[in-house]
Amino acid sequence: MTKTIMLSFFVFFMTLAHAQKVEFTEYNLDNGLHVILHQDNTAPVVITSVMYDVGGKDGPRDRTGFAHFFEHLLFEGSENIGRGEFMKIIPANGGTFNANTSQDRTYYYEIFPSNKLELGLWLESERMLHPVIDEQGVETQNEVVKEEKRQSYDRPYGKLLEVIGENLFEAHPYMDTNIGKMEHLDAATLEEFNAYFDKYYGPNNAVLIVAGDIDKEKTIKMVRDYFGEVKPRPEVKRDFPKEEPITETKKVTTYDANIQIPAVLAAYRLPGQSTRDAFVLDMISAYLSGGKSSVLYKKLVDEKKLALQVQAVNLGQVDYNIFALFALPQGDVALDTLLDEMDEEIAKMQNELISERDYQKLLNQFENQFVSSNSSVAGIASSLATYYMLYDDVNLINNQLDLYQSITREEIRDVAKKYLSPNQRVEIEYLPKKEDN
Repeated sequence: MTKTIMLSFFVFFMTLAHAQKVEFTEYNLDNGLHVILHQDNTAPVVITSVMYDVGGKDGPRDRTGFAHFFEHLLFEGSENIGRGEFMKIIPANGGTFNANTSQDRTYYYEIFPSNKLELGLWLESERMLHPVIDEQGVETQNEVVKEEKRQSYDRPYGKLLEVIGENLFEAHPYMDTNIGKMEHLDAATLEEFNAYFDKYYGPNNAVLIVAGDIDKEKTIKMVRDYFGEVKPRPEVKRDFPKEEPITETKKVTTYDANIQIPAVLAAYRLPGQSTRDAFVLDMISAYLSGGKSSVLYKKLVDEKKLALQVQAVNLGQVDYNIFALFALPQGDVALDTLLDEMDEEIAKMQNELISERDYQKLLNQFENQFVSSNSSVAGIASSLATYYMLYDDVNLINNQLDLYQSITREEIRDVAKKYLSPNQRVEIEYLPKKEDN
């Protein structure tokens, strides 16, 4: 038993030491493609990934959902990959793959045995260089996206983020859902899809990550061979409308036919994720609802038994973060009661320092998250891409934990006081839909 415990501690500290220092090399190709290489020869695995600086917020507002649609469409095939073959080639060569889209970026990746590195680079270069965008592919993926939307939104509380976005933002395109409106995709022409690709899928609007069991010099040559011929595109210029500060509480009632238990939300529009205050708000959300020992869970669920569930979330985005409080009542508990109870805990944070014990617990939580996020080659690749593209600071992969550790209890109090007052938010009663609603 003692040997097992000692071994566990040894593995933990070795993992921590490894995660705290990630070596990487970065450079640009002549066409503007940013490349980041991370060599780790401890396991025969390699990941090739590309993050594009395009997400749900980009594009005309009468054509929402294009970024997410392209996440699907660009697996259709290319001039050298037959339709549907992209997703067959990868597993046939021992690999896995996926892609995802947010409001701010689109991310594609493949994980292969390290002797298949060249295949991964070829696949991603094909996606960037000459994908096939035609009517058949558009029609096929249109149905796929519609089914995904039905599964994601037509389920209990599936429209929460949509309701928050459309009420929290009045001008910025974050008001629209990432998946977009199906009528916009139905109305889009093939020329519009091709124009979207030409605008946003240039090498100078992307970052390529190669991580894992690689030979750096050989990889640099392969990257140049496969991506060097891709032509750069005009620089993407963005000038999104700015939001006016919220100075009076906005109250909203919305209905959902897929729920039986009502919910209450309080949503705040806050500075973007790369600001120091956003990191402080990460700690505030963790303090409020980071696990069953958090203050809101202990108070509302365990002790007073007022809520079935309670949560505080700081959703990171480039231009504006969303900080949201959420609770489901127990029995006939009034939604206002839940909001008052959550506000009471926030008021304590605004007027008193959290305890030294709670502060140390927070630091431990963020240290564990930091270790976990960089404990795999796939995690490291995603972090490198994210910190480069969305934070403009790749070195956060090594010093983000230092940033959290530098946040003081006084800062936590002051940031809570600065941003989390009732007059700065949207309050949403999320109710079961009745026949007369």
